[in-house]
Amino acid sequence: MKIGFIGLGNMGAPMARNLAAAGHEVTGFDLAAPCPEGVRPAASAAEAARGAGVVVTMLPNGAILRSVAAEVIPAMAAGAVLCDCSTVDVESARAVAEQATAAGLLALDAPVSGGVGGAAAGTLTFMAGGPDDAFAIVKPLFEVMGQKAVHCGGAGAGQAAKICNNMILGVTMIATCEAFALADKLGLDRSRMFDVVSTSSGYSWVMNAYCPAPGVGPKSPADNGYKPGFAAELMLKDLRLSQQAAEAADADTPMGALAARLYESFVETEGGRGMDFSAMLPRFEKRHRG
Repeated sequence: MKIGFIGLGNMGAPMARNLAAAGHEVTGFDLAAPCPEGVRPAASAAEAARGAGVVVTMLPNGAILRSVAAEVIPAMAAGAVLCDCSTVDVESARAVAEQATAAGLLALDAPVSGGVGGAAAGTLTFMAGGPDDAFAIVKPLFEVMGQKAVHCGGAGAGQAAKICNNMILGVTMIATCEAFALADKLGLDRSRMFDVVSTSSGYSWVMNAYCPAPGVGPKSPADNGYKPGFAAELMLKDLRLSQQAAEAADADTPMGALAARLYESFVETEGGRGMDFSAMLPRFEKRHRG
């Protein structure tokens, strides 16, 4: 399949590389990042999109997505699919889908979970929103780039699923870090804490697969000086998106709101920028010592 890929940063580059390695004809564009091996460079986003059956975007935010969509939609052939894999606000996802549909295109919002490691290994999870026929066209590409793709519903449903998932993730990480900090204060050995919680009612993905305590459980960014991984500022972005969506939907999310405030403080005033989001644990340890 002929694919246009726009946005070749830490996530987009390995995703595009995997598509090219699987035998697809991939043309890429990024304002700053070089094209990965096997991907033909284009001079503009419109050039990358021209003649492609599927155009994949992986962009930083909704405003940039809207700008890129305005450029590539006129260049795309009728019946082609615009598949956005960025994590953006639901309103932007739906606006771009409406614009694409009006131009005779198909559109999917398909944000991902799995991080840079999952992008490189081709083990991402895709949460897709959009029509059935668009999902059917892109599904073989999801199978190259990831291990699972869930069709969540109509336009915006993929972003809704991603926002809700990451609100749970952010809240759970804070609770896990608080619990380890409390266990330290109570004199509980961290390994024994892990052995209990990882097989008890406190079980979670954060505890069992991404433990914020170094030297405990499977290897995680905590064992590498809290180098991301999933950066704390990206968690803050997702939590802010969750609160933007909650306000628009008139939903009460007090834990999500508190998590957003805690990550905002951590990233913007406590030196957390550039660290993994699990570095909330040393943040709590420091505050407790103080």
